Amino acid sequence: FIINPNAGKGKAFETVMPKIKEAAAERNIEFKVYVSKSPQDTHDYCKKIGESGEKTRIYACGGDGTIYDIVNAVYGYDNIEFAAVPLGSGNDFIRLFGTKEQFADIGAQMDGTAIKIDAIKCGDRIAVNQCSMGFDAEVCSKQADFKKIPWLTGESAYTASLVYCLKSKTSNRFTVTIDDGEPITDNFVFAFCGNSRFYGGGYQAAPYAVPDDGLLDFSIVRAMKLPRLITQIGNYKKGRHFKWPETTYVRGKKMTIHSDTPASVNVDGECDLVTDSTFEIIPSAFSFVIPTTSSYIDDRKSGIISDEIGVEVK
Repeated sequence: FIINPNAGKGKAFETVMPKIKEAAAERNIEFKVYVSKSPQDTHDYCKKIGESGEKTRIYACGGDGTIYDIVNAVYGYDNIEFAAVPLGSGNDFIRLFGTKEQFADIGAQMDGTAIKIDAIKCGDRIAVNQCSMGFDAEVCSKQADFKKIPWLTGESAYTASLVYCLKSKTSNRFTVTIDDGEPITDNFVFAFCGNSRFYGGGYQAAPYAVPDDGLLDFSIVRAMKLPRLITQIGNYKKGRHFKWPETTYVRGKKMTIHSDTPASVNVDGECDLVTDSTFEIIPSAFSFVIPTTSSYIDDRKSGIISDEIGVEVK
C-alpha cells in the first residue's frame, strides 16, 4: 500500500490504515505499507518493486496524482497489478469503473480482479486517463493553486480555475493530425485525448471512451466566441459537446499537435508549456484491479457501459 500522506487534506494515513489492517486480518493476508515522502520517492520505490520481478499488487492510496506517479514507475513490468484507493479531491480515473465508496472498500480491493487497460504515451510520460493541449490544460495548470484553498474540492477547484482562465485567451492556433490523416490548422479551444471519460472533478471530455478497446477518443473543439463558450460549459461537463458544430469527435491511435507558440499540455494532471505533443495508444499496458463491489466488468460485457458514439449521455 503506497500512501500519499498529503491526500485527503492530510488525513490519508489515519483514514486508510485501520481499514487495511482489518481487511488483511480477515483474509490472513500479509501486506506492506509505505508512506511516500514525495512523488519522486513514490516513483523510485515502485520502480524497485517492478524491477524485482516479484508478483505484486500495488495499492495507490491517494488521488489521481498518486496513480500517475505509480504507473509511470511500473510501466513495462508485467509482474505488477495496480489498484486505486481514492483519497484525493478529484479521483477522476476511477469514475468510469465505480464509485469512490466502492473503491475505498479495502476488502473488495483485495478480493478484486485485475483487468487489462490501455494507456497513453506522451513523450517519455505515461497517462492512464487523459492528455490534452490548449485552454483546458491551462485550466488544469491553474487548478493546483485553487486546490490549496481549504474549502475547494477537486470539482470546485477546477470550476474556479476555469472561471479565472476565461479572463485570458481561450483558444490557440494548432495544427492537429490524427493517425495518418490530413493535418488540420485552425484556432482551437483544446485538443483532447481520452483513454477514459472524466477529468477536472467530473467533466466528461470523452463521454464514450473505454480504456480497454485499443483506441483513443479524440475530442477537438474549435474556437468560439466567449459568450457561447460560457453558456456551454454545463453541457461540456455533461459530455454533450460532441454535438457542437465546433467539435470533431473521432477515434484513433495517435494524435499530434503543433503550436508555433508555447501552449499548455496536460498529461493526467501534470502540466507543462510545449510547442509539440504526441498522444499515442499503448494497448493493454497495465493490469488494473476492479474491486468486487464494482459492476464494471459485467456492465462492459452487457453493454450498460457502451463505447457507442452518439448515445445519450446522462
